[in-house]
Amino acid sequence: MKHRYRPMLAQTASAPFNSEDWIFEIKWDGIRAISYVDDELSIRSRNDKELKYNFPELDELRTLARNVVLDGEIVVIRGGKADFQAVIERAKATRNYEIGIEAQKNPATYVVFDIIEKEGHPLLELPLIQRKKLLEQSLKESAHVSISLFADKEGEAYYEAALKEGVEGIMAKKKDGPYEPGIRSHNWLKIRKLATCDCVIFGYMKGEGSRRETFGSLVLGLYESEKPVYVGKVGTGFSQEDLESLKNSFGELEAQERILPADVVVEGEIVWLLPKLVCEVAYQSVTRYGKLRMARFRGLRLDKKPDECTTDQIKPKRLDEYLSKRDFSVTPEPTSGETKSKSKIFVVQEHSARRLHYDLRLERGGVLKSWAVPKGIPQNIGDKRLAVQTEDHPLEYQKFEGTIPNGQYGAGIVRIWDKGLYALKVWEDDKIEFMLSGEKLRGRYVMARLKKASEKDWLLMKVRD
Repeated sequence: MKHRYRPMLAQTASAPFNSEDWIFEIKWDGIRAISYVDDELSIRSRNDKELKYNFPELDELRTLARNVVLDGEIVVIRGGKADFQAVIERAKATRNYEIGIEAQKNPATYVVFDIIEKEGHPLLELPLIQRKKLLEQSLKESAHVSISLFADKEGEAYYEAALKEGVEGIMAKKKDGPYEPGIRSHNWLKIRKLATCDCVIFGYMKGEGSRRETFGSLVLGLYESEKPVYVGKVGTGFSQEDLESLKNSFGELEAQERILPADVVVEGEIVWLLPKLVCEVAYQSVTRYGKLRMARFRGLRLDKKPDECTTDQIKPKRLDEYLSKRDFSVTPEPTSGETKSKSKIFVVQEHSARRLHYDLRLERGGVLKSWAVPKGIPQNIGDKRLAVQTEDHPLEYQKFEGTIPNGQYGAGIVRIWDKGLYALKVWEDDKIEFMLSGEKLRGRYVMARLKKASEKDWLLMKVRD
């Protein structure tokens, strides 16, 4: 094979959704692997480790396909569910007899969900749905190799059904999306019940009582602009085997210097470790200070490099709905762009779609909060207009003018009607009050949620200063 590929990665969606433009499949809890199937077989992990020796049962790939590059997940199924820790133990085995015993005890399955090369020709630009058809034509299934099934359109029902089966979540994938090697793309979204994060182990707290011989908790961190950031500790979710195995691996990693910056306060006595180990933790939420709340250890991630563990994993993803509704290979609308604004900006765009309306957008928290105003923004004191809240838009949208093509969401001509700055007075769940300083719009405005209508319906009023 001439080409080597890095796996395409997914962004995180906050909730399941329905869409004719997307397919939905199980999010498998295993080791991501790209397989190069030709006269020779190579199965490579995300960090480019050769996996075929750890999973000898997957050698049958050579008889099931020819001259292809496949993308999928290696899983170990126990009790009808993917056991993440079991597949990690398989990957850690080094001696032939250990590998043989584990292959008998915990046989692996390679679940293939994409094909990215065939007969020497890369398929990256082909739409996903076409790659899925090629995959079915190019790969036979067997005891240890299967093709991932997917559902069409009904993402919410598929998500609920997956959770009932004990699956941790699902993947949503844009039907016409390309394969983007190494990119965390908006064309793939992961939707999970419990949020998870891959963290670097920066150290550990000494244990007490029953954990005196091992450790109390792990000190977790991520990277932002290549600088370490403290995100909290994890002290639950460990088996006794986890505790002993981790403690044994810590000895050769002990650091002579503090890993986190001096101004980061971490209470307790810490043994600092060189940032070499990555672990996955589940958590309930992220605090306003950027710490993982109710973190629980899930296992080591031997397939991930520490520098891949960035704060992007836990930053709020507020543009999921916006991104899911648009095909950016067709529409000229911005995908994201700016994430900060020096001043609070507003923009009103005239939108000649199926019906002419005006879109009011207010910068808030790194996005443009948006409302469609069918009859235009009120300009006289006492005027009232219905404003229907729509999805958040990226800040870059403040500059957008152009034509959204037919067949795309919001098809029509978009022009900037007014823009400027606004001063915020009140921003509550049911009321927003602000002063506009634009070229056409100036003065005080109030928005109030209409409680007896849809939760997206607001009343926009111009009031006395």
